[in-house]
Amino acid sequence: MGNTIKSLPFRRRREAKTNYKKRFAIVKSGLDRIVVRRTNKRVIAHVSRYNIKGDQILAYADSRELSQYKWPSRPNKPTAYLLGILLAKKVTAKPELKSSEFILDIGLSAPVTNSVPFVFAKGCVDGGMKVRNGIEVKESLYNYSDTKYVKELKEKKPEAYKRQYSSYIKEGIDAEKLNALFNQVKERILNV
Repeated sequence: MGNTIKSLPFRRRREAKTNYKKRFAIVKSGLDRIVVRRTNKRVIAHVSRYNIKGDQILAYADSRELSQYKWPSRPNKPTAYLLGILLAKKVTAKPELKSSEFILDIGLSAPVTNSVPFVFAKGCVDGGMKVRNGIEVKESLYNYSDTKYVKELKEKKPEAYKRQYSSYIKEGIDAEKLNALFNQVKERILNV
């Protein structure tokens, strides 16, 4: 029996945190990356530039920052869209990044059409960033446009309404007015 050496994948690959093949392809593009991650309670994003010593973070945004615009932080599509606009405002405020083109890095998230990372990227584009690849997202997926559904649920199934919108109710937010609140917050961010 001969001695065989077993090679282990890199630690971050073993822990299912990094797909090095995908990361290498993104870094090879030479563009700064828009990195977006969804956790159980929030959405986090930053603009990252590759450096041999470690990535440099050029701009950072967290969905908790949306509370200063009176938006409740959730890991959902409307929050991701607003966070994209917020990050874009931070990036366009920096002269060295203003005219740059970026590439989206969704990490190990599945590239599903109309998912949180792509809705976030749509927010970045609407906020003024140039993102490589055409990102098409239906507005109805990140905008609370169906107030009729909320109203009917509140009237016909009050228990289901309380269960579905309990976190908003705790914060004193009327679920029927989420669409109006979303549009107000969007305008506040864009006009800052």
